[in-house]
Amino acid sequence: MTATGPAGPAGNTEFHLSAGKAAAGPYAVDIDPARAGWGYSSLRVIELPPGGWHAFDTGDSEWIVLPLSGACSVATEGETFQLTGRPDVFSGVSDFAYVPRDAQVSIASRDGGRFALTGARCSRRLPARYGPASGVPVELRGAGNCSRQVNNFGAAGVFECDKLIAVEVITPGGNWSSYPAHKHDECRPGEESELEEIYYFEIAEAHGAPGLGYQRVSPSGHGRGTDVLAEVRSGDTVLIPDGWHGPSIAAPGHHMYYLNVMAGPDDNRAWLICDHPDQTWIRGTWPDQTTDPRLPLYTAPTTQGERAR
Repeated sequence: MTATGPAGPAGNTEFHLSAGKAAAGPYAVDIDPARAGWGYSSLRVIELPPGGWHAFDTGDSEWIVLPLSGACSVATEGETFQLTGRPDVFSGVSDFAYVPRDAQVSIASRDGGRFALTGARCSRRLPARYGPASGVPVELRGAGNCSRQVNNFGAAGVFECDKLIAVEVITPGGNWSSYPAHKHDECRPGEESELEEIYYFEIAEAHGAPGLGYQRVSPSGHGRGTDVLAEVRSGDTVLIPDGWHGPSIAAPGHHMYYLNVMAGPDDNRAWLICDHPDQTWIRGTWPDQTTDPRLPLYTAPTTQGERAR
């Protein structure tokens, strides 16, 4: 089941976009507030051939350029940041570059690759900056078959942005993440943030076969009443304007990766969530379980281990 939005200003929004369905112009994925029917969050994925380059204007949004596979240079504001990148999302943490609103940006890749542009409409214009892979906190959440790895490269309190929050999650094959299901669709200071969210998926192949996973979003009584049960594969996206989201389920034998992009109207940039009341009890079982021994899949490199920019 893939739901669409109710009639109204955001009517007919598709919440599950299979690979290729969100493509536009030069982008393999191009989701902006107009397409999503909301106010802040954006995601683009650009695929560059060897020697390829791409230029864009940031407009009214701040952006983080994150290599999914390959290396690139990011030029803006008279500076050039050399991103070492990684072979793929299952093999290592990546460095990244932040670019401000109202700027011109050029991305170039000698050997080619795939690069995510995570964005958010914002008011403040912060300086362009390089984010080293060694500075990315790698967090293990949950326990047992709810174990997952979170790369907090653009998390609130980790890397300064005006509105944008972005993290990566890796769920080992057979495990559940985004569980217990949770929401962040109301502004309740100190308890819950109002954040629009995009999930972008990649699923690891195994024995030469592509993998799959499942994503659930259920109505919370707020917003559009988003209701999704989607089979997800590499390149798919799921839009979450509201609702309880989770679980994200990885098929046995296939690790699941998703990139989360979040932003919203709250003045305080924070990720504050509310668990689904029927599922929050699961957290109480984690102290008696061990973390999945397959995790972490990798850790952030030491400063000495990083190549010079």
